[in-house]
Amino acid sequence: MIGIDMDWGLIGIATLDTVRMTGWSLFLSVVIGLPLGVYLFLSGEGQPLQNRFLYQGLSVVVNVLRSVPFIILLILLIPFTRLVAGTSLGVPGAIPPLVVGTAPFFARLVENLLRELDPGIMEGCRAMGANTRQTIFYTLLPEATTGLIGATVVTAIVLISYSAMSGVIGGGGLGDVAIRYGYQRYQTDVMFTTVAILVVMVQAIQMVGDFLVSKLNRR
Repeated sequence: MIGIDMDWGLIGIATLDTVRMTGWSLFLSVVIGLPLGVYLFLSGEGQPLQNRFLYQGLSVVVNVLRSVPFIILLILLIPFTRLVAGTSLGVPGAIPPLVVGTAPFFARLVENLLRELDPGIMEGCRAMGANTRQTIFYTLLPEATTGLIGATVVTAIVLISYSAMSGVIGGGGLGDVAIRYGYQRYQTDVMFTTVAILVVMVQAIQMVGDFLVSKLNRR
């Protein structure tokens, strides 16, 4: 049961902090991950910028960052987070590890998405004399728009999960409230409320993503 004495102001602030963490982290993850994913695709075998050694090096970095459990990554990146954000606590302290954890994930999604496009698209661009920049901005990305929206939605949902996990080291948001009040103080009503809000956020993001994809597909 939800207690009538629950601090709804605290819950509201924590919800806004989670939205801020997710929003900024998603923005930075896309800004970093999109060009990284495009370059991974273009530097692969048989592509215009084929570079075996550079591709393998970037792939190793991406795979390592994707394979490290996020809770461990949070702890490992505390010195880096303090250097970049000036603190490892609160919303500012949670954003750097969130970006480091999800930008490679988004980059790999982008690479796989571009690999699934019809190879004839690239051949057609080459036949018309398009350079690499024109191929990327006028052909590849427009053709992959719906897939990119789906990848962004998946990344946003992962970020919500990670942002809740960052509460373990005082990252702020709903995860921090759930741990400090729901777990450490045995306030199960707080725990259930934070979980319910996170579920609603995930569902809302998925619905928006599905709506955008359906609108684009109709065109």
